[in-house]
Amino acid sequence: MSAYYSRIIKAGFINFTRNGWVTLATVMIMVITLFVIGSIMLSNVLLVSVLTRIEKKVDVSIYLKTTAKEEDILILKSKLENLPEVDEIRYMTRKEALSSFMERHKNNALITQSLDELGDNPLGASLNVHAKNSEQYESVAMFLSSPAFSSIIDKINYFQNKIVIERLSNILTTSRRAGFGISLVLAVIAVLVAFNTIRLAIYTSKDEISVMRLVGAKNSFIRGPFIVEGILYGIISAFVTMVAFYPLTLWLGPKAEFFFGGLNLFEYYISNFFQFFIILLFIGTILGSFSSFIAIRRYLKV
Repeated sequence: MSAYYSRIIKAGFINFTRNGWVTLATVMIMVITLFVIGSIMLSNVLLVSVLTRIEKKVDVSIYLKTTAKEEDILILKSKLENLPEVDEIRYMTRKEALSSFMERHKNNALITQSLDELGDNPLGASLNVHAKNSEQYESVAMFLSSPAFSSIIDKINYFQNKIVIERLSNILTTSRRAGFGISLVLAVIAVLVAFNTIRLAIYTSKDEISVMRLVGAKNSFIRGPFIVEGILYGIISAFVTMVAFYPLTLWLGPKAEFFFGGLNLFEYYISNFFQFFIILLFIGTILGSFSSFIAIRRYLKV
């Protein structure tokens, strides 16, 4: 590394440590900015987890006739699995359907007695289909409406639940768009606050910049230390933000898991710690250096 760049980096460290209160205030604003951005990232992960769980609860049940042969059912199941819209299929045999029904009504003596008197299994097998997203159930239902399957299919519950599925699909789509919009607005506000704070920090050095220009210093030499200072703001802010997220996710993780179900924020934070840190570090250093670069331009104009 040449002496020129060494002097720039050294001057950047001096600027960072010299104005204690200004540096502290700037770092704190940067921490708040990165904390908002990190919170948006975690909130989006939680939102996606909740929406995915809701989508998983939506399905189409295909009730088969009691006369349907198992080989025909398996052929239908295989064709459904080949559909690009289908994510998962669960096959419940007639015997499993009867066992499940009796377990649910084991305390109802009338139903149990009625089944005993029948002496035969009145329930048919069923296929439970999960699509990759809730908007694809209609195409699955249309596929099942083919006359080729009419000999084994008794009923498809999609048509009874169509309105509910469509409403749920609209809610999921709206939630994703609203989450993205809110996240974008908050992120822009946080970045603008950090940018203006760094501008104020550089404003305190305007006289020093003027003197350096008077003595003939190059623009790159004047600008360099402030860019280094901005990078330091970003690095330290990223470290502080990561430390702040640890106790927060530790406290919030089990509560969010209990309330929303599924995802534990603390476990997600720990398992993705380094990726999370790299993202915040990248955002912090880019924000700090870019803000410094833009803010100092006005003082370099002749």
